[in-house]
Order: sequence, then structure tokens, then C-alpha cells
Amino acid sequence: MSQQFALLLLTGLSLCIPLVDLEFIGAYPVACETRGTDLKENDIVVLCPQDCTQLRVSVFGTGVYAAISSVCGAALHRGLLGTSGGPVRVHKQKGQNNYVSSFANGIHSQTLSSWSASFSLSKNVKAPLEMNSETSTTALPAAAPKAKKLLKKSSVKKALTGGNQDCQIDIAMVMDSSRNIGQRRFRLQKNFVAKLAAVLRVGPTGPHLGLIQASDTPRTEFLLTNYTQPKEMLPAIKELTYLGGDTNTGKAITHTVETFFTQGRGVRRGHPRVIMVLIDGWPSDDVERAAMLARESGINVFVVSVAKPAAEELSMVQDKDFMRKIVCKDNGFFSYSIPSWFSASKHVRNLSQRLCSLDGLLCSKTCYNSVNIGFLIDGSSSVGEANFQHVLDFLVEIAQSFDISDVGSHVGAVQFTYDQRLEFGLLDHPSKEDTINALRRISYMSGGTSTGSAITYATQHLFSTQTRQSHKFLIVVTDGQSYDDVSYAALTAQRQGITIFSVGVAWAPLGDLRTMASEPKDSHTFFTRGFTGLKDFVPLVVRGICQDFTVNN
Repeated sequence: MSQQFALLLLTGLSLCIPLVDLEFIGAYPVACETRGTDLKENDIVVLCPQDCTQLRVSVFGTGVYAAISSVCGAALHRGLLGTSGGPVRVHKQKGQNNYVSSFANGIHSQTLSSWSASFSLSKNVKAPLEMNSETSTTALPAAAPKAKKLLKKSSVKKALTGGNQDCQIDIAMVMDSSRNIGQRRFRLQKNFVAKLAAVLRVGPTGPHLGLIQASDTPRTEFLLTNYTQPKEMLPAIKELTYLGGDTNTGKAITHTVETFFTQGRGVRRGHPRVIMVLIDGWPSDDVERAAMLARESGINVFVVSVAKPAAEELSMVQDKDFMRKIVCKDNGFFSYSIPSWFSASKHVRNLSQRLCSLDGLLCSKTCYNSVNIGFLIDGSSSVGEANFQHVLDFLVEIAQSFDISDVGSHVGAVQFTYDQRLEFGLLDHPSKEDTINALRRISYMSGGTSTGSAITYATQHLFSTQTRQSHKFLIVVTDGQSYDDVSYAALTAQRQGITIFSVGVAWAPLGDLRTMASEPKDSHTFFTRGFTGLKDFVPLVVRGICQDFTVNN
């Protein structure tokens, strides 16, 4: 009997799983994305494939996980599996309230207020038979406990060299290299950063750290993946050259957001991102806009202020409130003051503990995964079939900018003429792929233009079924004059917490567009003469949504 045929008989599957991947007879093979709710049995051993860490799996909770969590993702988060996959036992449980987020073993679990079912996991896989390269019917050998002891030693050695696995974050350290700090204190700053990297236990499976110097012009010294061991990183820090110049902290933060935190430069998918800003004295430039850009990008900004301005220096400080404006959130968690560089080393352990307090990293939740967007699409006769496709392309590009999922951002669509048609609701398509396909399938109606009635319809039918009551956005796309009044309908929608972006094409009157748009009108109103110009508005609308999200949070 062939190995594949024997394996099919053992598992009852129609797909062939390689023999080496199936460690235990009776384990049910699943995909990385398989959720607890997809499993029918209350107590079952599943076999997870390898490399699930390479995929974006959704996990909700810590220890006890919401049933919509990826089973294999939860097992990785729990530390029961490694990258090579393997078997794990799933125990179904009742639903609960307040699933707590945490970050462990490369997986960032999310919070969830409640869910109808849960599951827990264990490694206690009591299977009587083990399949290996020599036999598929031999009982577990008596020497198994010895092998387990050896494995434990190997795991300990890996933990020591791999980094702090309970603090898997990506850190961009922005050092002050301005004339404010001077050569002597710059050397003390380097010693401080080196000690912090050592205490954090930077490593391949722990924190990653890159470094940028702030001066007249920011300069990236090394990336997150250039040095993944403290012993390699310390000489690189020691060799840093002092730059001098102004303390352009805002420029350095913007530079870090736009050029440093990209996957092509070593950022790990799903890991919290942190910018830790060191300032000697005060910044020379505006930091507020740069810090807002970081927040909109989901980056947690810490600021460590050393040697605060003296009383006689306060008149030279452009913005005395700069600490509050830089940080991710003004709650005291993200700001830290040290009186002098000479005592900075005493604060290394406290800072490392704060950086690794992953539940405090509040800015990981962004507009991209937390908004409800409704598209209100003009299907009137003046649009035409070809131009209608340009509109759909425009909306598809907007949707593609957001992380659409059953617990992330939601998208729905209504088409209107004299009548209205709900194309799909906010909760109808829980994945980005399904949402994009649904947008592309919308068929052109043709008819008149009653935009006011359409806004009322969208307010009552599109947003009424959503699970979350905040962060609601309606994007109205129209090419002409409405036959009915738009002001009352738009005002009613806005009073219900819906932010309206009005996008006009061709003959759409600017007066109606501005009447429909939320305040400030200029940043919520768009107009182009031709339908092909819609694509230019994609980044502006996306950025507008994120700015509104940030202001409201």
C-alpha cells in the first residue's frame, strides 16, 4: 500500500498531506486561517501547517480565545506551536465578555468586547500512535522523556540568544544629535541607548531596534534587521558620529514614518511599531503634524525628555506643550522625563518595562481597521455605462486602502437614481476580497437623480445594521443636480454621527456638494470635470477619513 493511500485511509481526507507533516494519527489537518467556530467537535486534536506566522491570522483574547480566532494563530500566540506547526488540542467553551489583547510569540491578539463562543488550547495530545520516518504503527518509545529533556535545554538556549520573546516590537530610536546636546552628552546618550538595547534583549525573536539621528536633516543609521543581537549592535552605536545642527524632531518623526517603517526595510507584519524620541532640551521645529502622521499610521510614539529647559530658557522654547503633542496618547504612559544624562542609566529598566507593556500600546488601532464606510453611488442616466465603471474603480481603490474584515473595517454600498438600491450592507462581506468583488459586480441602474432621498435611505438602511455605533463615513459620488433637497437629509445624517464626503463630477453643482459635505467643507468636498480624474482623489479621501478618525479619538 502506498504512503499516500495509507494516509488517506487514516485521516479520511480527500487531499494528500505529506507523511512527515502528520505527527499524530487522528489529528485533523486544518489551514492557518481555520477558526474555532469552523470546528464542529467540542474537543478535537487539530494539525496546524507550518509557516502560519507568515500569514495575517486574526486572534482575539489571551488564554481563552473568541471562537472567530484562528486556531493555529492562537496556538502560536499561546506558545504551544512553533513555525513548523504541529498538533494541538482545542477545547470549546462558552462565550464571554472582554477578550483581552496581548502580544506574544510573534502574534498580536486583539481585544473584543464579547463573543458567543470561545475555545482554549492545550498541548496534551494523548495519541496512542506516532508516525515517523521509520514506522507508522510503533508506540511511543520509552526514551521519549529523555528527548523532551534535551529539547528543553535547546529551547532555553534559543531563548537566551533569540531575544525577549515577550516583547516582540519594532522600535525606531530617534536620537538627539543637535547642538543642544553637545559632544559630551551625546556620548552619554549613546551609552544610554546601548544599555537599553541590552536590557530589552534585542534578538531575532525579540525586539528589533533601528536608529535615526535628529539634526538639521534626519539620518537613518541602521535598520531594524541590520543588527539582531546586542553584541552586534553595541559597536554600531558606539561608532555613531555627532552631527550638530538644530533639533528638528518633527522632521525626524516624519522621516521615520515615511521611510523607515516599511516591510521592504525589515518591519515585521503584525508587530507593534514604536518610535522612541530622545530630546535634550526642546525641539526646533513643529512636531504636531509629524506626530499626527505617526498616529494615523498606527505607530506608538514615546518621548523621553532629558534635561528639561531651565526657567531662563523657556522664552526660547517655541512650543512649551511639545511633550503632550508628540506622544501617541497624552495619558502619562508615553512620556518620560529624566533630569540629566548623567543619571539616565538608572532609568533604563523602567523604560524597557514600559516599552514592553504591550497592552499599553494604544495606537496600534488605526483608521484602516476601525471604520465603517458607505458608498452612495449615482446611477443616473447622465453617468453612462463607461463612466459608471470609472466610479466603481474609484471606490474599489478606496476600499483597498482599508483592512476590511468581520471585526475590522466594514464597507457597504447603495446605488440611487429616483429610487435606491442597497447593493450590499456593511456586514454582508467580511473580507476585503469579497467586498472588492461585490463592488465590481454592481450593475448600472440608469434613471433620474434624487440625492437627498438617497442620503436618507443610506442613513436608515446602510448604517442601521452595523455592530459599532461610531466612525461612520458616507462617500457620495454624483455627476449632476439633485431633483430634491439635499440639505435636510445631509444634516440629519451628520447629527447621527455620519461624516459625509461629497465627490462631484461633470455637472454636479458645487453648492449642493458643499451643502452635503461635513465640516470643514473644503476638506470634505471634491470636484472634477471628468470621470477619469476621480482616481486623483483616492489618497485625499483616505487621508481625510484617517484625519477625522484621529481627531474623534
